[in-house]
This record gives sequence, C-alpha cells and structure tokens, in this order.
Amino acid sequence: MTRLSHSSIETTTPSREVVRQSFTLPNTEQYLLHSATREQPYQIYVFKPSQEAPPEGFPVIYLLDANALFATMVETMRVQSRVPEKTGVYPAVVVGIGYPTGEPFDSSRFYDFTMPTPQEVLDALPVRNKDAARPQVGGADAFRAFIEEELKPRIERDYSINTKQQAVFGHSLGGLFVLQTLFTRPHTFQTYIAGSPSVHWNKAMLREQEDQYTSCLQQGQIQHKLLITIGELERNHPSNMSENAKELYERLALLPNEKLDAHFYEFEGEGHVSVLPALVSRAVRFLRRG
Repeated sequence: MTRLSHSSIETTTPSREVVRQSFTLPNTEQYLLHSATREQPYQIYVFKPSQEAPPEGFPVIYLLDANALFATMVETMRVQSRVPEKTGVYPAVVVGIGYPTGEPFDSSRFYDFTMPTPQEVLDALPVRNKDAARPQVGGADAFRAFIEEELKPRIERDYSINTKQQAVFGHSLGGLFVLQTLFTRPHTFQTYIAGSPSVHWNKAMLREQEDQYTSCLQQGQIQHKLLITIGELERNHPSNMSENAKELYERLALLPNEKLDAHFYEFEGEGHVSVLPALVSRAVRFLRRG
C-alpha cells in the first residue's frame, strides 16, 4: 500500500536552497485490487479518520470516479468533521473506486456503471463525437458484485466499519449506477447519493426497475435514504437530465417516508461538471442525515 501523493511543493532552507517535498493527503492509502471478473485491476483509495472509531464503527461512503473526486471528498470530510455540531459532517471512512490512470476519468466507467443496453437505445443517445468509437457497456452487475463480494469484505477486515451506515455516491453515469443499485439490490447500502444521474441512458429499463423496487418496498422491511441532485445549468442538457431527475424524484417522494427518505436539490448556477465540489459537500452532510 502507498500513501496518496500529489504534486511536489518547494521549501527554502536558510541558505535559500530550494528543497522539493511530496505532498500527501493525511490518513490515506491506495492500492490495486484485482477482481475475479475483470482483467484490469481497480485503483482503490481509502481515507480513515484520525478520530477514534465509535464502538459501532465508522460510517463508510463508497465513492465512484475516485480518480476525479477522492481528494475533494477527503478534504471536505477532514475540514468539516472537525466541528460536526456546526457542519453536520461526522467522521467517516471514504472508499474511492477508480482506475490505474493519471486522468480524472477512465472509459472503463461506461462498462462498469451501465446495464446491458439494446443497440437501438445506444444509437439514440446524445454523443459529443459521433465518429469516436463507443466504449463497451453493460457491466454494472459484475461491478456491483465486485463491490459487494470482494471490496466490502476487505474494507470491513481492515477498518472499523458500521455496516448499518453504508453509502454509495455516484455522479452522471455513476448516478445511474447508484439508482439501479437501489432499485435492483436495495440491501447493498442504506444511503444512496445520485448526482446528475444519466436517467436517459436506458429510461425504460430504469422505470421497470423502479416499479420492482416500489413493490419490494411495500412488502418488505426496508429503510433507505436517497439524495438526487442536479445543477441548475443542466436544464439545457440535450439528454433532458434535469427533467428526468425531477420526474424520478417526484415519483419516489410519494413513497412512505419511513421506508424511503427521498430528497432533491438543485445547485444554483452550476453545470454538469462545475457542480462536483458543492455536490461532495452536500453528500458528506447527507451521510448522517436523520
């Protein structure tokens, strides 16, 4: 395991000689974790609070697209959890799931975050570059199994985790994965955070999964918290991202609150990417809501 390091900084000695030192996020580590169903490994990032774990263990939040968001979430957690009585943010373990790349995003996310999708649906999706090869899709079930069967047991072995306070956070396609996990494997987490979810990816399939979840919710003893967010500027997104998210929330908000505590928030003045820091801040606060 290695510390999570960032770019070097410079200090000056009395002789004014510049000494370069690496910058490290405190209480973090990273390692490659191979999956039984995937040729390439995942890059796993973990943050453990410096505070002593409560008797029941720390809450934990599993973060998708960790290459882009892990450092933002860790610093948000570290700063705000110092005064939880003022911020509402309490110490939690952050588990980031990323890829062995230096880029913020990797094309593997298209496969990991999506269900099998008919070709005619894929052809109808809005794309930025129609000449570019479309990434492989349809691996969400395998990715979900990796989290549940391989990653979670390792995290619970290495850290003091409260298995009754587990959250998953995803944005865009990651938000779609969060919703489909709630609808198809509702016992996987207790808290679900879907930022700017790509509902349009396969709207008909998601609606079928939603109906199945609603039926399950009425019959079983399930309690969940759900946060759906959108950026104000996403109202103009070609996929109708904002409208789709609001429609979904409005249906889910009709379900019994004691079974699904659903919330919606629109970030003023933010677009699909600029919304991320504000979304992270709200997400770590939502983790302990209620």
